[in-house]
Amino acid sequence: MFGTLRRTVRPALEQAQLLSGLRKAQIPWRHKTHIRACAAASSATFRLHEDCLELSCGGTSMRFNYVWLRDHCRSASSYNSSTNQRNLDTGSIDLTIRPERTTVEDGQLVLTWSGGHISKYSLSWLAENCYEVKKQSTEQQRILWNSDIYKNANITAAKWDKFMSCDDELKKFLQNYLLYGIAFVDDVPATVEATEAVTQRVSLIRETTYGRMWCFTSDFSRGDTAYSQLALDRHTDTSYFQEPCGIQVFHCLRHEGTGGKTLLVDGFYAAEKLRQESPENFELLTRVPIRHEYLENTDSHQNRMTGIGPVLNVYPWNNEVYLIRYNNYDRSVINTIPHDTVRRWYVAHRELTTELRRPENELWIKLTPGKVIFIDNWRVLHGRDSFTGLRQLCGCYLTRDDVLSTAHRLGL
Repeated sequence: MFGTLRRTVRPALEQAQLLSGLRKAQIPWRHKTHIRACAAASSATFRLHEDCLELSCGGTSMRFNYVWLRDHCRSASSYNSSTNQRNLDTGSIDLTIRPERTTVEDGQLVLTWSGGHISKYSLSWLAENCYEVKKQSTEQQRILWNSDIYKNANITAAKWDKFMSCDDELKKFLQNYLLYGIAFVDDVPATVEATEAVTQRVSLIRETTYGRMWCFTSDFSRGDTAYSQLALDRHTDTSYFQEPCGIQVFHCLRHEGTGGKTLLVDGFYAAEKLRQESPENFELLTRVPIRHEYLENTDSHQNRMTGIGPVLNVYPWNNEVYLIRYNNYDRSVINTIPHDTVRRWYVAHRELTTELRRPENELWIKLTPGKVIFIDNWRVLHGRDSFTGLRQLCGCYLTRDDVLSTAHRLGL
C-alpha cells in the first residue's frame, strides 16, 4: 500500500463545473447541482491506493486508475499534439503499473513510472475528465421547451444575406439550434439551389435513398405518407436507419391552398416530464430495443431498411437523454421484448405519447417561401396539418457530426 501524499496547490479547476443549461422557465434537469471541482479549494489531498490515485479538493473526491493515467499521458512520446492522436500502444501497458514517484509542481500532477518515463497532468484537466464530475455534468447545454417557453424566448431568425457572409450570424443561429433543437433562416430565395447553399453553410448534406436534395409534392412518388396531403402526427425521421439522420431541413417553395402548418414538439421536454413523473417507465424506454422498418416497393424504388434501438437513448454515465427514436408509422413488429415486458412497454410508451400530445407542448408554425427550418432530428419531433392544393417542399438531411464541429470551431 502506498502512503499518503498531501500538497497545497493553486485552485485551477474552474472548467470542470457543471453547466446546467436550463433557464428558470423550463424543467430543471436531474443533475443540476453545480460541481465546482476544486475551484473554491486552496488545497488538494492526494492519496495513493493500491490501484488508483485519489484526488480530493473542493469537496469532490476523484479517483484515477494507474493504467488510465499512463494511457492518458500527454508526453511527446505518448501523444502527438500536432494530430491530437495517441502514440502510445495501450496494449503494451503493464496492467499492474504504478508510479514510483508522485509530486505536484506548478498546478500539475507529475508521475514517474518504472523505467524513468515522466507523465504530467494539469489538475484542471484531471478535474474536467474524472468520472465523478462527468457523471453529474451535461454533455450539451440545452433549453427544454413547450410552446409558451419557446414563444416567450422571442428568438429571432437569421437573415439570408448576413447568414451567408457573417460568422457572427452563423454563430447566433447555431447557438439557437443547440439550445432549442430548431433554428430558422429567413429571406432565402425560394429555390432548391439557394436552399442547398444555406444548408451547406451549416454542415455537409447526408445523401440517402431519397437523394441528396429532395423536392416533393403530394404525388405519392415514394412509398411514404409524407408524399400525400394527409396530416402527419409528430415523429422523428429515419428511425429505420442504424443511425437516424441528425438534422432535417425543410423549405416550402410554394403552396397554393390551405392548411399544411408544421408541428414541432421538444421530445426531450416530454422525456424529462416522464422521468419526473414515472422514472420506472422512463428507464424501461431507455433499455428496450424496438425495431423500425422502411419497406418500399414501387416501380422505381425498392428498399428495405431496418434500425433497432430504444425509444429513448441516454448516456450511461449521467443518464442524459441524447436521442429519441419515435415514429409510430415506421415502428415494426415488436418481437424484441419478452411477453412479460410487452404490456409494461405499452404503458410506458402511452405515457410518453400522452406527454408528446399535450396541446401546450405543440408549437405550430406556417412554413412560407423564404423561411428555412433546421430541426434536430435526434430531439425535436415534427408533423403537419393536412392541406389542400399544390404544396411543394424541398430539403435534405445534414450530418450531425459536422454541425457540432462547426459549433466547436466558432467557440460554442
